[in-house]
Amino acid sequence: MKTAHLLIGLTLLGGGCTTAAPSATSAAYGNALEDMFGGVSQDKSDRIAATLAGKALGSAENPVRANMPQGQRAYLSRLRCDNGRAPTFERRGSAGMSPYGMVVDAYAVVCAGSKPASSVIYIDMYHPAHIETAAPPGFGIVAP
Repeated sequence: MKTAHLLIGLTLLGGGCTTAAPSATSAAYGNALEDMFGGVSQDKSDRIAATLAGKALGSAENPVRANMPQGQRAYLSRLRCDNGRAPTFERRGSAGMSPYGMVVDAYAVVCAGSKPASSVIYIDMYHPAHIETAAPPGFGIVAP
């Protein structure tokens, strides 16, 4: 009896579903998600980065490029404060779109007892082929 009820329930649930061609909106949304999860190509990333050279690295106008959340954390862990120690950092959330057309994250970075005392560093995590070796102004960095 339970099996019969289960089969009837599944039939009713599936019966209301129809398959339709995706709308232009859903197709565009799907392409945006594919682009986001596929990341920015190395060629496009480098071309855009060249136009941002005059802006401070780590700013909203020139975010650090990284590969996913683990790349963001790896980059921040390599930063050094004026006293040579690693800063503490905490993700504050998404902070709009980057110049690369992707969502950028903002991190609060603190150098306790050193300089810079506190900073916000912006990181675009959609660059699978990039490992940043430069530091934002006021910071040093160790090799990856």
